[in-house]
Amino acid sequence: MSPNLFTGPLRTAVSSSRNSTGVSRPSSLILHYLRALNAAPTALSSVRHASHQAQGRANGPKATAGRRLGAKKSGEQYVVPGNIIFRQRGTHWFPGENCDMGRDHTIFATEPGFVKYYRDPIKHPKRQYIGVVFERHQALPTPPNAARRRRLGMVASPMPIVEETPAVSPVPETESEHAVEAAISLANFLPGTAKGKDIDPTEPFKKTREGNTLKMRPNYQFREANWEIGRAAEKTGVVVREFERGDRFLAWRKTTARKARTAEKRSMGRGGKKGKAKPKKK
Repeated sequence: MSPNLFTGPLRTAVSSSRNSTGVSRPSSLILHYLRALNAAPTALSSVRHASHQAQGRANGPKATAGRRLGAKKSGEQYVVPGNIIFRQRGTHWFPGENCDMGRDHTIFATEPGFVKYYRDPIKHPKRQYIGVVFERHQALPTPPNAARRRRLGMVASPMPIVEETPAVSPVPETESEHAVEAAISLANFLPGTAKGKDIDPTEPFKKTREGNTLKMRPNYQFREANWEIGRAAEKTGVVVREFERGDRFLAWRKTTARKARTAEKRSMGRGGKKGKAKPKKK
């Protein structure tokens, strides 16, 4: 409210407060207008705030290097798994066949082949896709009922038809001879034997060598069954000393070996430094 609005009324109140002798007296009207002037709101002036931060790096230089976004591989260009095809912010392009997308929306190849940029109205009417085909003349998108293309770098080819034959194959004489030699060398080092003098190590292999009938195992190996191999020591007469519960000498050897291993681990943990541990302060 402007003070000029009270100029006219104020002059009238002052003139009316004067008596005939020319002496002014206080009037209630003048006091009323003075109170109204003091109570009137003053005009607010504009405040200028800082337009630039005083400290810190929030308003530093904005001319940073470009992020090098865009296509890194053009259409029908050969790529290998892991090659980056397109860098983007957001999903302007979506991964198609044999492609995938990283967490920063980078599209990369997952199979070796040739890059294709295409649209798939059946999958989505507006999205753009990037895919990889295995041959340059192939086109994307693939028809819904078409056969699936090969993967893992393998070429599709018809499998030959092989007639079923019995899974029995003769064992060459050389393999059986090697097995006998291995058994003899093992018998010379086994405990409880007289270095192979009183034992015929070829006994477990006589039947195999004479019959030449080794069965094919589930892992496609011609060998004896595990239970037959486990009885080799029993057939050769290998005797193992039975464990005696009250054998303190055996227990002492095991304890000594365990302490030696523990001491070695502790020395390795201290960086190879040997010495007595420091006593703890009380």
